[in-house]
Amino acid sequence: MSRNWKYLVVEVKTGLMGGFKHEALQEELDKQGRNGWELVNVVHATPTVSSPTLIFKKEA
Repeated sequence: MSRNWKYLVVEVKTGLMGGFKHEALQEELDKQGRNGWELVNVVHATPTVSSPTLIFKKEA
């Protein structure tokens, strides 16, 4: 049986020096978890994006 998924992409905002607060990351993970989203990947900085990007999924 095939499942259908919805995906959510969230960029964790960084500070002026490129760092981010672990508390902000934890809050985002908790928030999305309460909404039924499951974290499936983290994309670290790329040449065009300096902050971590969180990728979540849940059944459609």
